[in-house]
Amino acid sequence: MENPVVLGYMLLAPALIILLIFKAYPFFLGIWFSFTDKVAGDPGQFVGLANYVKQTGSQIFWTAFQNTIFFTAVATVFKTGLGMGLALLLHRKFRFSRIIRAAILLPFIVPTVLSTLSWVWMFDATFSVINWTLTWFWRLDIPLLEMSLKELTGSSITRIRILWLGDEYLAMASIIIVNVWRGMPFFAISFLAGLQTVPEDLYDAGDIDGTNRWQRFWYITLPMIKPIAVVVVVFSIVVTFADFELVYVLTRGGPFNSTHLLATLAYQVGMDSALLGEGAAIALFMLPILTVLIVWQLLYLRREEATN
Repeated sequence: MENPVVLGYMLLAPALIILLIFKAYPFFLGIWFSFTDKVAGDPGQFVGLANYVKQTGSQIFWTAFQNTIFFTAVATVFKTGLGMGLALLLHRKFRFSRIIRAAILLPFIVPTVLSTLSWVWMFDATFSVINWTLTWFWRLDIPLLEMSLKELTGSSITRIRILWLGDEYLAMASIIIVNVWRGMPFFAISFLAGLQTVPEDLYDAGDIDGTNRWQRFWYITLPMIKPIAVVVVVFSIVVTFADFELVYVLTRGGPFNSTHLLATLAYQVGMDSALLGEGAAIALFMLPILTVLIVWQLLYLRREEATN
């Protein structure tokens, strides 16, 4: 092949075809469905913005919208903070550091459904290892814990049963815990890669100026890894905002729709109820927010490159 440009396009063609078939086509088809009253087995008719207007009047939709914002914000804050702390620990030199760094990625690389099923068992009210551990601590005859349990129940308890997935607040806390557990390794490894690019000369200069650990982190480490941190955080927000598998396996939006996210609600309306048009409209409510985040990220990174 004499023309390298043609060769380049030929090599990219298979990947481009796959993206068009499995990404672009479903995306634009979903946009079209959101403007129709399509149901399973019926092509449907064009109804304009009727599906969007209908959802704005639904209390379940607004509950799912608020849950999505809350779930994404809280989980991202914890993943960022814990991921940074773990990255700082892994950045130190110690024995078996490479093995531990590789093991840290296990929660992130294990299939979501498989790992979440393990958490379903851990949160089970009857066979929960968490409840069993609490019961074991209670059987140690700790006076303060024993007194508080008797005050709450009015009688002696032989087993503690907490409905982790049966209470609306505990269920939301549970899906946040699992999301943080699963996403934190990605943050840690990404931040660790950024930490390894910080020149040691900057830390030596800081030591000469008499900086403490917090000042070194705030004025040297954080500014140097800020571009990586922005990309990681925005990517996590996009993925967390559209999280489906984890919530569906754990709670399926329950109890009483208290953990429904836009992704799970769209699936319930579109697939379980066969209202494909309304389900597509619910899913596309996420698009403007995610688009703004991605555009802001690109503008920020370009501004950083221009200033540097």
